[in-house]
Amino acid sequence: MGSPQRPSLAHVFRGTFVHSVPSAPMEILHGHLLGVDDSGTIAFLEQTDQQEQLAKKWGFKTSDIRELSNHEFFMPGMVDTHIHAPQYSFTGTRVDLPLLQWLTTYTFPTEAKYKDSDFAEEVYTRVVRRTLKNGTTTACYFATIYTDTSLLLAEIIDKFGQRAFVGKVCMDMNDSVPQYKENTADSVQETERVQPIITPRFGPSCTEDLLCALGDLAQARDLHVQSHVSENEEELKLVENMFPAYQNYTELYDKNKLLTSKTVMAHACYLSEEELKLFSLRGAAISHCPNSNFSLRSGVLNVQKVLKHNVKLGLGTDVAGGYSASMLDAIRKTMIASNSLQINKMNETGLTLEEAFQLATLGGSQALGLDDVIGNFEVGKEFDALLINTKASDSPFDLFSADNFEVIRTRLMIQKI
Repeated sequence: MGSPQRPSLAHVFRGTFVHSVPSAPMEILHGHLLGVDDSGTIAFLEQTDQQEQLAKKWGFKTSDIRELSNHEFFMPGMVDTHIHAPQYSFTGTRVDLPLLQWLTTYTFPTEAKYKDSDFAEEVYTRVVRRTLKNGTTTACYFATIYTDTSLLLAEIIDKFGQRAFVGKVCMDMNDSVPQYKENTADSVQETERVQPIITPRFGPSCTEDLLCALGDLAQARDLHVQSHVSENEEELKLVENMFPAYQNYTELYDKNKLLTSKTVMAHACYLSEEELKLFSLRGAAISHCPNSNFSLRSGVLNVQKVLKHNVKLGLGTDVAGGYSASMLDAIRKTMIASNSLQINKMNETGLTLEEAFQLATLGGSQALGLDDVIGNFEVGKEFDALLINTKASDSPFDLFSADNFEVIRTRLMIQKI
């Protein structure tokens, strides 16, 4: 029998590639060739001195190669591990209240409007377009409690070609805005229609019966889970009063089968050592949302402490608690949060820009359980990438003749867009 036929190539690129690998938060590969096969999978990534051998093996000609200019490079698509699609309609406004008051005054009344499919279609179309324009190729979305428009969000995402998880929000408690909640049975039944991510909003919005039923569903169907944990101190006290039988907030999720290797929890600003150990033991991930943490004055996550506990961690915009739908903004705010902890003597050193880049790309893919598919340019993964042209006509920053590549990539991530 002959050997299996090698898939044909769809693209061959020559130039600079920037990504993260487990051994290095940022690897800059100048003078490399990358091949993509017809299925969109990375076939090879080699130095250009291997071009002749690669051409013989894969059957491409020099004329088939797309040559990048000196001011262009590829980087992995960014991964937003926590974003509320319906809240995009008031992004950049209404950040004058702390979390719980913000939810009841602005968020719940706004999300109640998403029964209206026309309104939902307009906002959901805009948020998907905007996040893609900002370089977010993968997103983990909260929708609302309304199943039909949650499915509409999934259809819009599919139409635009973004990779995403969509969670129909589950909440059977909401005394502040009583028209925006479900009964327990309906919440579980409707969740079965929208897969693949189970989405209890957060502890205070769910009865123990609902959390238990969602945990059973996640376990039975091996589904991903997303929610919030330990975002602000008032929330923590509320959870303690509502669920006194549990030792801490994390145990509330864990005992109800919602803390697994497929779980991503947003914020986590106030997790104890014991809780971080439990996150690590279960293989659960944290979405760091520094813009929202600052904007709602919720807290500051100590990323280095989380990583020392070997907990998976990615970045999230947390629109609209966060006022920007840009993952570059998430990188910048991650650096500011880290610097603030160093200034206040919480950490001896801060995160590097390279480490923040890793969290926005490979870290995000790990947090969502997608690191075997995307996150960097390893052979066998999908070519999920952004082509960066630093001299584009509408570039948000200026380059100078003396700038080297390190200066260029730093300006990309630090200067405002």
